[in-house]
Amino acid sequence: GTGSNNWVVSGRFTQSGYPYVVNDPHRSVALPSLRYFVHLHAPGWNVIGGGEPVLPGVSIGHNEFGGWGLTVFGQDNEDLYVYDTNPADPGQYRYLDRWEEMQVIRDGIAIKDESPQTVELKYTRHGPVLFEDNKNHKAYALRAAWMEIGNAPYLASLRMDQASSWQEFVAACSYSGIPSENMIWGDVDKNIGYQAVGISPIRRNWSGLVPVPGDGRYEWDGYLPIKALPHLLNPAKGYFASANNYMVPADYPHINALHYTWGDEMRGLRADELMSTGRRHTIVDMMNYQHDELAIPARSIVPLLRPITFNDSMMKSAVARLLDWDHVLDKESIAATIYVSFERQLSRSMQQLMVPDPDSDVLFRLNKKRIIDWLVAPDGRFGDDPIKGRDALLVSSLKQGLIDLTERLGTNMDRWQYGQEKFKHVLIRHPLSAVVSSEVRARLDVGPAPRGGYDSTLNSTGTSNNQRSGATFRVIMDSANWDNSIATSSPGQSGNPDSPHYKDLFQLWVKHQYFPMFFTREKVESVTENRTWLTPRATSR
Repeated sequence: GTGSNNWVVSGRFTQSGYPYVVNDPHRSVALPSLRYFVHLHAPGWNVIGGGEPVLPGVSIGHNEFGGWGLTVFGQDNEDLYVYDTNPADPGQYRYLDRWEEMQVIRDGIAIKDESPQTVELKYTRHGPVLFEDNKNHKAYALRAAWMEIGNAPYLASLRMDQASSWQEFVAACSYSGIPSENMIWGDVDKNIGYQAVGISPIRRNWSGLVPVPGDGRYEWDGYLPIKALPHLLNPAKGYFASANNYMVPADYPHINALHYTWGDEMRGLRADELMSTGRRHTIVDMMNYQHDELAIPARSIVPLLRPITFNDSMMKSAVARLLDWDHVLDKESIAATIYVSFERQLSRSMQQLMVPDPDSDVLFRLNKKRIIDWLVAPDGRFGDDPIKGRDALLVSSLKQGLIDLTERLGTNMDRWQYGQEKFKHVLIRHPLSAVVSSEVRARLDVGPAPRGGYDSTLNSTGTSNNQRSGATFRVIMDSANWDNSIATSSPGQSGNPDSPHYKDLFQLWVKHQYFPMFFTREKVESVTENRTWLTPRATSR
């Protein structure tokens, strides 16, 4: 249910004539907020935006020259190595036809009211030993590229924060090892660009998809230079958008250095659809696009119901609403409720049909693009008459979806609005919520509030009835005038429930509204609430 959206639009297609840089990273909806807004202004520094409090610099934001944002790019930068261990000494493993000693570090774990527990931490030349199978004389260790020196998460943000041009931004990106991201850029010189970042091991003789022997036959041959990852400057189409979808060029020469699984393409398709109209977009358009709730999968799945004959009156009524629907998961929509319940059951039914071991914990859920492909062109797995079998599966999935809704919301379909507490809403629970009194819990928790959308809409609100993931942090940055930039951050800047800023941004967020992200001194001082002065105190010697 997590992911992110970002896009950068050329001034050719904006009202201001300058690039818009837009980002909404999707992470856990949490208290306190995951990300924190800050404006760092000091000699050599003038950057505003946000990041996670424990990480250095501003990972999403802008300075005087340009703005940037990110989505997950995805890389396979870990490998699991399997070793033969010495039957006479399990602390040794075979490497290049000889026994090699594991490094052992002994440590103590303090336990309250008990004696400390001693543990042995073992390492091979590739990394930490995760598991030992002494019966079969095997050991397993993880090699992780992000353990290389200089790969602290988001460390390269410090360089990005001071970039004054596209060239300097790319140079900063070349230090960004972890996490792997799609970085976008738009600047006051009207340039827009994209650079993927992350550390990519080069595997000469295997794919990285499965564990390999750790005996020396499967070693990394260094790392792909970050600048060699996919990138572009001022694309002819006038925009660039990413949503964790597959976007590697067909002729990309280093495909084996990347990974093999990508996010569902539905959000990416919708972003591309909105960006490619050729119109001159406004800041208000960007706001609407970030909160767009049109479900691309519904446009393909719902029409498959049209030729089917339904005898049950409730199913007839449900199908009529779906066929007359605009495919938007609006919080007031009844058809949206019917569709999402239907799609959930359809996904489960398809998994039972298509996956050899559908109850396995390995597979989380089927990709919706795959589901649509199988439904549009059904094969023998649907039975001797694939079309008939496909239609029967659609009918049974819709029937079960309606049963679930009746049990949850009652028999009156007119009361099945999507954004209600019994179906799609947000209630942000504090980590301590479950262990405090009801009075304290009421102060800590924020919500509930109705929501629209789901995991495959640009306004990504996740798969669950209570939104647990999505974009609480959003930025829309106008390089023509940085003071025209706007943002959201829910539920507030403060983690102190007694602060007026603990949840003061929550209602703006649920109503799809923004606050100004003022940048110039004049604008900032026009809305200053208070000042804190830190004054050095003289000390006597």
